[in-house]
Amino acid sequence: MRKLLAANFEEVREGKTADVYFERTLKIVKEKGLDKRVRAEFVAKKLPKNYPWAVFAGLYEVLNLLEDIPVNVRGFREGEIFFPNEPVLEIEGNYSDFCVLESAILGLICQASGIATTAARCKKAAGGKPVYSFGSRRMHPAIAPMVDRNAYIGGCDGVSSILGAQFIGKPPIGTMPHALILLVGDTVKATQYFDEVIERAIRRVSLIDTFNDEKFEAVRVAEALGDKLFAVRLDTPSTRRGNFKKLIEEVRWELDIRGFKDVKIFVSGGLNDERVLELRDVVDAFGVGTFISNAPTVDFAMDIVEIEGKPMAKRGKFSGAKKTYRCKSCMAGKVVYIKDGNPVCPSCGRKMERLDVELVKNGKIVDGLEDPDVIRNRVLSYLERLEL
Repeated sequence: MRKLLAANFEEVREGKTADVYFERTLKIVKEKGLDKRVRAEFVAKKLPKNYPWAVFAGLYEVLNLLEDIPVNVRGFREGEIFFPNEPVLEIEGNYSDFCVLESAILGLICQASGIATTAARCKKAAGGKPVYSFGSRRMHPAIAPMVDRNAYIGGCDGVSSILGAQFIGKPPIGTMPHALILLVGDTVKATQYFDEVIERAIRRVSLIDTFNDEKFEAVRVAEALGDKLFAVRLDTPSTRRGNFKKLIEEVRWELDIRGFKDVKIFVSGGLNDERVLELRDVVDAFGVGTFISNAPTVDFAMDIVEIEGKPMAKRGKFSGAKKTYRCKSCMAGKVVYIKDGNPVCPSCGRKMERLDVELVKNGKIVDGLEDPDVIRNRVLSYLERLEL
């Protein structure tokens, strides 16, 4: 009996997580001699919640999955912005070589892109203020590092899980749980114990909503810790919030008039991009959990578009291999047939940049394995030119 109900890499690679009809198709292809060289592309016809744009992610795991399989792969690098109907990935090879991996590849890019997109929307809404991923507890622990990595490359400034932080090469971010304050029995004492025990490099952030009114707890903690207090955090339950923005403004006022203007205010609990946008003028940093970790997946589909060098696709799909261009000035996109010339921007007439690059050549990874900071910086550079 497994201790965690999660597939390992070898099981995924062997196709054991595939939809069963791919296994049956592979058997028919082999027994009837139907194997052919194809091109298959991955496209999302629409985006979750009618978002105007999304962030491509999940490539790291896809490339590792396809390594040493005799296929060629072209596509976007992670962190590229994409729009509906833009092919983000193309696999070229004998169909039998990647038939049973379709489910896995889709799962990897659908969920990762959804998480990265939601994180990017929160970061955009925050107007440059820090956003931290606090959602690992909302997902199966086996994929917590995946959630945190994609939240980070989507724009989050840090992540809470220990292993997730290791994956991005950063220290984990966190304050204190209500459990500590309940065990101690007092917010100020709990914060003082934290200060006495935890190493100096960790900023002192006190959670102030456990027992009493937030403004009084904020003042008590600030007076007790003085300039050692970096911030207070409000994780106030929705049933007790009332007008949350007014509550935060009240805390800010009481701290400021007592000389604690440097103490920052963090908020967490039930946040989404709309709430972040609403609160960003009165809050210094945000901890976003479920909204990011439980992000709606991007509904990619894989479709064959070429067989033995000839354009071929099912009804409702554009056949033939394609390449995608982006105007880096206005972010307009253009998808053209692989043999066509370079287009100009249909919106502003400027030269467009080709987005798809060679990622795998005959099973060897040649591009796409980038440092998380490189990917994140790519996303942040695009957010300046995008609207929610």
